[in-house]
Parts: sequence; C-alpha cells; structure tokens
Amino acid sequence: MADDPLPPLLEAVLSVGTDLELRTTLQHIVDAAADLTGARYAALGTADPGQDGLIELLPQTSSGGTPISLRSPGTAPRTAVSLTVPIRVQDEEFGTLHLADKGKDPFTAEDEQLLHVLAAQAGIAIGNARLYEAARQRERWIEGAAAVTTALLGEGSATDALTTVAERARLLADASAGVILQPTEEGGMEIVTASTYDDPGDIVGTTIAPGSPVLEQLLGGEPVFVDDSATDPRMTTPVRHRFGPSMMLPLQAGGRLIGTLALPRRRGDRPYTSVERLLAVQFASQAALALVLADAQHSRELLAVFEDRDRIARDLHDLVVQRLFATGMMLESAQRRSGAGDVHETLGKAVDELRSTVQEVRTTIFALQQPPADAPTTFRGRVLRETAGAAAVLGFAPSAQFTGAVESRVPERTAGHLLTALRRALAAASRRSGVARIEVRVDATAVLPDGREGVRLTVYDDGTADDGGTGTTVTWQAPL
Repeated sequence: MADDPLPPLLEAVLSVGTDLELRTTLQHIVDAAADLTGARYAALGTADPGQDGLIELLPQTSSGGTPISLRSPGTAPRTAVSLTVPIRVQDEEFGTLHLADKGKDPFTAEDEQLLHVLAAQAGIAIGNARLYEAARQRERWIEGAAAVTTALLGEGSATDALTTVAERARLLADASAGVILQPTEEGGMEIVTASTYDDPGDIVGTTIAPGSPVLEQLLGGEPVFVDDSATDPRMTTPVRHRFGPSMMLPLQAGGRLIGTLALPRRRGDRPYTSVERLLAVQFASQAALALVLADAQHSRELLAVFEDRDRIARDLHDLVVQRLFATGMMLESAQRRSGAGDVHETLGKAVDELRSTVQEVRTTIFALQQPPADAPTTFRGRVLRETAGAAAVLGFAPSAQFTGAVESRVPERTAGHLLTALRRALAAASRRSGVARIEVRVDATAVLPDGREGVRLTVYDDGTADDGGTGTTVTWQAPL
C-alpha cells in the first residue's frame, strides 16, 4: 500500500503548492491542469498582470486576457474544443485557466469538475505566493532603509547623503534611475543628484518649472505615480522621453519637505505594483527622517568643534598672550636700564621676537574662530586661507600679521586684487631656494606716496634673491 501512487487529483493539488515563488507556482498550475485532463494546450491568463509584475511578451489566448504561463507544443488550434475555468484569490478574480486540444476526445464534465477543484487550490497557492513575495520585498526595503540610515549617520557630506538615498532606492525598486530633486528659489524643483546605469551628467540640473501639476502634488506632500513618463501630460522635464513607469515620492519629515525621490523605469518596463508603491513610500519617509537626523548630527558635531576651537582661542588669549606681553614689558624695562651695547642689542632682538610671536598667536586665535570646513568669507580669513594653502608646498606655514581694521576698511574689489598679488608673491617665494621663513603683512593704515590712505601688502622671504643676496621683499599697495 505504501508504494501505491497518489490519485491524480491529489497529486495535482499537492504539486501546485510546492513552491512559494509566484511565477513557478503559476507554471505548476498550468502543468497540473494539462496532466490532469490530458490537454495538449494549457494557459493561465490574467487581465491585470502588472498587479503582480507578471507582464511577459506572450501570445494572446483565444479567451482573452494576457497569458502569463503556458504549456503547449504550439499554438492552440482555432477549432479545438476548449475548457475555461476562473481562478479566484480570496474574493478577487485573478484570471482564467484555459485548456484546449484533448486530441480526439472532448472535455468531459469530470474534467471540468477536476479543473474547478484544481482552480480552488490554485487560488490558495497564488495567495500564499503573493504573501511570500510581499514579505520578501518588505524585508529587502526594510534592510535597505536601515542601511541608508546607518550610512547617513556616519561621516559624509550632504551631497553624499543624497546620493546614498538615490543609489539604494534605485537598486531596491529595480529602476532605471534614482533621482533626488530639491526646491528652487523660483518655486520649482531641480535634480541635484542622480544614480543611473550610465553617466547621469545630462540629468543633473534638469528642472521642473513652477506651476506644474506634478510639482503641486509633491509640494503638498503627496506621492505621484506615472504609468508612462514619456506620454503623461503632467511630466514636463526634457528627459522624460527616455523613461516609462515612474514614482515620485516626497522626502518629508516633521512637516519639512527636503526634496523628492524619483524612481523612473525604462520605457516598456513593467509598471510598479501596489506593494512596490507602498514600500517605496515608506522607504522615502524613513530616508527623509534619516536625512534630518544626519543633518542634526552634523550640526551638533560642528557646534562641538566650534566650542572646542573657541575654548582653545580663549586659553591662548588669556594665558599665552598675556604672559608673552608681560615678558615683553619686563625685557623692555631691562633694556632701558642696561648699559652694555651688546646686551642692549640682544634685549632689543628678544623684544622684537616677542612682539612677532604675540602677533602670530593673535592670528592663530582668529583662525580658530573661523569655520573649519567652509571657505572663509571675511577678508582676514581669505588671507589666512592663502597662507595655509602655501604651507602644503613650502613645508611650513608663513606668518601673517594685520594692522588696522582690515575688515571694514578694505573694499571687496581691492581685497580681490590684494589676494591675487599675495598668491603671486607666495608662488614666487616657493620657487626660490633656501626659503625657511615667509612673513605676510597687511596694513590697512598705510599712507601712500601721494598722501592718500591705502592698504599695503608686504611679503618677505629669507630665500636666495635673484641678485644672489638673501631675502626678498614684495610690496603691493592700493588706495582705500
């Protein structure tokens, strides 16, 4: 008895539920129907294959609909007697199971009854496969959102963060591109970063003009789903013709619209399923929250750096500068009391060195009070940036001293010319041999030869001069 074969119906019923992958399950149903009835042609069709992402380029069946799985030695004969049975998944009509060509024998009432039993079991198997596929997709999107959050909370710039979101979303959605758009001052939206299989250079910078119906939905925090970007009248970007199905998802957290995540597929690709749309919307919400958290974390880290730099600057001012100043006063007092010429000269040099050191420490204090990562916006900060850049070539940092209210007295145009002269002087000094010290002085209280008030730049280096001597001084000046 143990070796007795299973009844054909039971074997067919068991076979359709042996796999949880939807496409494989559908193929099992078609094969079981053909084996059970002896039909030479079997097809399973559905009126909405896009719902489960099952669109395939297969021939149409005589019963209508799109066949998504079949078994046939050829096409179904037009004159063959056929048998069609609907398949329902819970209360929804999934599609139809179509059989034809049983040879010389017609389909019997028993065949139809067996097929109805198989169709009922097929509905259960399809429902289970749908649940399994939805669970797998949900797991992938959740893992993707977690990976994005981890990446965004690490080190990296704001541009890198947006690129991370675009790249991960593109892979999860099996899209042709992952695109981030951000609002513009004119009220539109601009593509600021894109992840594509090819070079995204022609996509970045594309804008959506103000007043677009799509834009109104996005600015209102509503997702936009497009069946075909190339033909949808709502789409107005010049790159729309290369894309088909698309999702445009607002990146919104705490009522703040950060931007939009767009996930277009190529023209002719399958449309997004309802499950994919739901998971993508949830991913966009999680990504927006991660972007806000990453921005807040970056701001806290910058604040900690500023506070630390400010503390160091206060310590330098309160301790180092005051002690150096006191020491200089003592040396000046000793110099006035000293009678020996050599001692007087030595004390004079010590006083000059202390004054120079105090000036350099004050310059360092100012540099500590500048934003560490961003380009300085003040004139003094830009001068310090130029000297710091020269240090990479020279191997040491030139000293910089400022006299007068350089920030308020030097106009922007004059400041630009002075910085150009400074770059040239530093470049020339770096080419001279034996340079071990460079001094940069900016004097906003200078008086020009014609008596006008002006600003004077002096750059001195101790290298070998063009005439063979030691030391070169370059001077540039302009009226204020």
